[in-house]
Amino acid sequence: MILSLSIRDFVLIDRLDIEPGAGFTALTGETGAGKSIILDALSLAMGHGSDRAMIRAGQDQSSVAVEFSPPVRHPVWAALAEAGIDASPDETLTMKRVIRRSGPARAFLNDQPVSATLLSEIGDLLVEIHGQHAASTLMKPSSHRRLLDQFAGNEKLLEMCATTHAAMAEASARRQELEDAHAEAIEHRDWLAEAVSELSRLNPQEGEAAILTERRTLLMQSERVTEAVREAENVLEKSGVEDALSKAARATERICRLPGFESSQDTLPVAARAAAEAVERALIEAREAANAIGQLERLVDHDSAELDGAEARLFALRAAGRKHGCDPDLLPDMLTSLSDRLDLVEAGEDALIAARKAEASARADWHQAAGKLSTARQAAASQLEKAIARELKPLKLGRSVIRVAITPLAEGEGGPNGIDWVQFDAETNPGAGFGPLRKIASGGELARVSLALKCALAEAGSALTLIFDEADQGVGGAVAAAIGERLISLGQARQVFAITHSPQVAASASAQWLVEKEQDGAGGSRIRGLDDSSRQEEIARMLSGAEVTAEARAAAGRLLEGA
Repeated sequence: MILSLSIRDFVLIDRLDIEPGAGFTALTGETGAGKSIILDALSLAMGHGSDRAMIRAGQDQSSVAVEFSPPVRHPVWAALAEAGIDASPDETLTMKRVIRRSGPARAFLNDQPVSATLLSEIGDLLVEIHGQHAASTLMKPSSHRRLLDQFAGNEKLLEMCATTHAAMAEASARRQELEDAHAEAIEHRDWLAEAVSELSRLNPQEGEAAILTERRTLLMQSERVTEAVREAENVLEKSGVEDALSKAARATERICRLPGFESSQDTLPVAARAAAEAVERALIEAREAANAIGQLERLVDHDSAELDGAEARLFALRAAGRKHGCDPDLLPDMLTSLSDRLDLVEAGEDALIAARKAEASARADWHQAAGKLSTARQAAASQLEKAIARELKPLKLGRSVIRVAITPLAEGEGGPNGIDWVQFDAETNPGAGFGPLRKIASGGELARVSLALKCALAEAGSALTLIFDEADQGVGGAVAAAIGERLISLGQARQVFAITHSPQVAASASAQWLVEKEQDGAGGSRIRGLDDSSRQEEIARMLSGAEVTAEARAAAGRLLEGA
C-alpha cells in the first residue's frame, strides 16, 4: 500500500505531503479544486507520460515521490531483482519522478536512476488506476490470461504446464543437437575415420607432453653436467687439497699435544686449538665435497637415444595438437570427442530415434498439461462471466455483457503458460457486438465496468492499491450506494481511493479527504483530512450545492450513520 505521497510544484500544488491509511478513502471537492491533479501526480510518479506544462508556474522543476510497503511475497521484489535494482522486502520502496524545464524528465527507484519504462512496469504491479480515460491492467488484454488464472486458482496447473514445456524444450534441443552432429559426422566420415585412426596409433596420454618437455630439457643438459663434474673432480684431484689439509691437520694436532697446551687458557694454546679445529673442519668439508661430486657423476644420465626418442615423441604430439587446434595435453580428450562423432555415423541413428521418442513423449506431456489448464480456464471463464454479470446489474450496467473469450493459439505459439489467448470483451448494448474493453465509448461506463470486474475478480491481480476516478459519474441513488458498497468490500483487503462527486460514495468511505483551493489568492490547491463533523459538512455541500441547508446536514448525517 501507499505509505506516503509527496508532491512538489506540480500544476496547482506547491507542496503536499500526505500519509494515507488502509481501507477505502474518498477524495472530494468542488469541480476544479484539483482532485484529478493528485491522480495525475501519482500517474507521473509511476512512470506514465510527463509534460513540462505540469511544472508549477514560476518553478524550474516538479517532483512527485510515492513510498510503498509491498509484502515480502509480492511479485514486485522479483521484478526489481531481475532489473538489477537494489531493494529489500525488509524496507520500503520509493518511486520518484522529476520533471525539469531544461533537460529530460528523470525517474528513480529507491534513489537509483531508472528508465520511465521500468518505473511504469513496477508501478503497474503496485497500483491500478480505473477511470474514464485510465488504461488500467484490466484494460490490457495481455493481462487477462493471468487474471483469469488467478481467479481460477490455476497455480498448480500453470506450474505443471511450465515444467513440462521446459522439459519439452530441453528434449527438442537435445534432438536437434544430435541431428546436427549426426549430419556433420556423415559429411566428414572419412576425415573422422582417418583422424581417429591416426590419434589411436599415436595413443596420447594425459599430461604426456608436459612430462616429455621436462624430461627432454634434463636430457639436453646432461652432457654439460657431466663435463662440469669431471672438471671439478680433476681440479680437486690435481690440487691435492685433501692431502694438504691432512698434513696441516697433523701439524696443528702436534702443537696442541705439546706440554701445557692441551688445557691451558693462555692465548697461544687457545689459538693453537682453534687453528687445529678449523683445519679439521676444512678437511671434513673437502671430503664431503669430493663425495658429493662423485654422487652427482653417478646420477648424470646422458642417453642420446632416449633424448632422440623424447624429442620425436614430443614433436609428434605437438604436430597432432596443431592439426586439431588444441594443446597437446588435450589430445586424449580430442580422441574421445572424435571417436564419439564417428560412432554417430554407425550408432547415431539409434540415439536419434531415442531422442525423437523422448521429445515426442515430452511434447505429449506438455500438451496434456496445457489441455488440463485450458479446460480449467474454460470452466473458470463461465464462472467469471456470471460473477461479473452479478456485479454489473446493481451498477446500472445490466444491458452490458462481459465475455471471457478463450482462443486457441496457433500451432507453435503455445508456451509455458499454455495454448490459450484470453481476452475480456464487452457488449454494452444488446446486438451491438462484442469488442475489447478498452474501446468502450462511455467514460462513466468504463469506470463502472472496471469496478465490476475488480469486484468479480476479488483477489486476482498484484496491485494492493486501487484508484477509481469518478466511477459514479452520471449515476446516483441506489447505483451510487452500490458503488460505495463495492468500494468498501474492496477496501477490506486493499487500499482503495475514489475520486467522487457522489455523497453516497463519500459517506461509505472509512476516511475522507477534501481537495480545495487555497484561500490566499495564490491559485494553489491543498488537501486535508476531515473529521466526523467536517465530513458531515462536506457531504451536506455535495448534497445541496453552494448553500448548505439544515436539511442537507441532516441528510448527510443519515448517510454517515447508514454507512
